[in-house]
Amino acid sequence: MSNRRGTSQRKTLGTLLGLILIVIIGFVTTLTGYDAGNVPLPGAENATGLPPQSPSEFAPPADTSIAPLPTAQPPGGLWWEVYFTDRLTINDPAQWQNSIEGALIQQINAAQNAIHIAAFEFNLTPVAEALIAARQRGLDVRWVTDDEYGLEADDEPGRGQFAALQNAGIEIRSDNRSALMHNKFIIFDYQTVWTGSTNLTQNGIFKQENNALVLHSPEVAAIYEREFQEMWDGQFGPKSPSQLSEQSVNVNGTQIWVVFTSEDAALAQAIIPIVNFAQSNIRFLAFSFTDYPLASAMIERARNGVNVAGVYETVGSDTDAAEFDTLICAGVPVRRDGNPGFMHNKVIIVDSRFVITGSFNFSTSAEESNDENIIILDNPEIAALYMREFDNIWSRGGRPGAGVDPLPVV
Repeated sequence: MSNRRGTSQRKTLGTLLGLILIVIIGFVTTLTGYDAGNVPLPGAENATGLPPQSPSEFAPPADTSIAPLPTAQPPGGLWWEVYFTDRLTINDPAQWQNSIEGALIQQINAAQNAIHIAAFEFNLTPVAEALIAARQRGLDVRWVTDDEYGLEADDEPGRGQFAALQNAGIEIRSDNRSALMHNKFIIFDYQTVWTGSTNLTQNGIFKQENNALVLHSPEVAAIYEREFQEMWDGQFGPKSPSQLSEQSVNVNGTQIWVVFTSEDAALAQAIIPIVNFAQSNIRFLAFSFTDYPLASAMIERARNGVNVAGVYETVGSDTDAAEFDTLICAGVPVRRDGNPGFMHNKVIIVDSRFVITGSFNFSTSAEESNDENIIILDNPEIAALYMREFDNIWSRGGRPGAGVDPLPVV
């Protein structure tokens, strides 16, 4: 009887360990997003692993496409567009029509109901004029900005655009705290989101390398609208409610998830897990990259055969906290950018498939203090455009010294 009891106990223990293993495998699969078919999203807690769907207040217009500009990649169907600044050929603010600013003004002019903006700083007079015209058409136009770099900076020479908006009846609110309201996103008609790294400034569009991503998706727009309303109601920083489990969607087969810091742990819950499970290649463009765990994750993948390379903004690479030297010492090919202005992107591309972009610098302050937005997409077509932009910036970058190999071909 004693032996049978021992055998039974071992079987029970084995069954329990098996169940635990299944749970662990399921958790890792959910976190990495590498399950075949539907790719579950980091942070999602819904039992099915499928992203929740959010209703839209307004139906999409008959045509959401925008005519491609010289600085833009042609629209990928009707639901997304990608734009990159081109400081070499489009660098005159007076010729804004063929720039990212021109694409933004087209979106403003096409809006029918509401334009809600969360943007760090602003000095684009043509955009201000387009927003005032939208307000005069009866649209609900509102703006959340940073107190120091937004409203207070409006008194500086060449500024005054916020004052013009306020004089036209457009309400503007700021965070009124020492950390930054560093977001860069706009919601049009509760159905389209404009985001990326581009500040709404002349430097951001005409002197820096930046990207803008436009998604025509009521589900994605609902996620950003919820965050906008929180800030509009005065909820900023780490005390804001985290709703990460409700920030994932599937749009036309593309898995998308959105992360807002500092209420969400972007690095630990989304970015580093994706980097950890890279199988082929990792590329990054970083204005500021001071997070050691992220650098360590990239180094680990490189040591396991993943093709890793990146470009740092030169100023960002020279700070004491930068992980630039850490990556070099580990043999990861990195370069400083060749722009006399800023290389302002905050982009990671994984396996020519996942794109991570937004306002989020890879730093402690962005993670723990600021208001930031990060969007992650599983879309090889979009990733190919970002990979091409990476190659352009890499080709103009400077090698930090001997011993750094040329970028391997992917």
